[in-house]
Amino acid sequence: MKKIKEKQPEKAWEQFALSQKLSDEQLESFKKYEALLTEWNEQFNLTAIKDLSGILRQHFEDSFALKDKMDLNKVKTVADIGSGAGFPSVPLKILYPHLKVLLMEVCKKKQKFLKALIEGLDLKDVEVCDLDWRTFLRTTEGNFDVFVTRAAINELELCRMFKPSSAYKEATLVYWASDEWQPHPRVEKFVKEAKQYKLGHRFRKLVFMGL
Repeated sequence: MKKIKEKQPEKAWEQFALSQKLSDEQLESFKKYEALLTEWNEQFNLTAIKDLSGILRQHFEDSFALKDKMDLNKVKTVADIGSGAGFPSVPLKILYPHLKVLLMEVCKKKQKFLKALIEGLDLKDVEVCDLDWRTFLRTTEGNFDVFVTRAAINELELCRMFKPSSAYKEATLVYWASDEWQPHPRVEKFVKEAKQYKLGHRFRKLVFMGL
């Protein structure tokens, strides 16, 4: 029985690598990512999902949904709103090393983890930003192609980026949502497209917003 249990993680990683067509280097990065996440979860509540299969599907594979709906080879810069433990942008960064990524996170414990993750994975062109969303919009200017968030902030708050005074009003916003999600009436005008994807046995969707 012990041998069977020992083989399970190895099999899960093998299937993950095959399904996502990962290089050996990318697979190693994801293994390091999972190890750091598991280690830090013992002290801090970074994520409620702590088993390997859950991390692979609910965090890594869910983050990958964007690569099937948008050509990330044409994207240069990504800002991750409420990045938490680095999802979805760090998994995407591993797949697309050319991306310049800003991780926006106000929780200090999660900031520390993100910095340790950047160092542990030797990620280049990845920064951690400690500003809250409203302060970020009000006090910064930058050139980001895409903003991403896995439902960290409600859509009314997110759409502040499309105000005339916003430095980021021309960017695209991608919002990870449940398949049942419907936009608030004041948000509906910003929704350009909702693209469904399947995660395990459930359907979800990526909501693309812009002016």
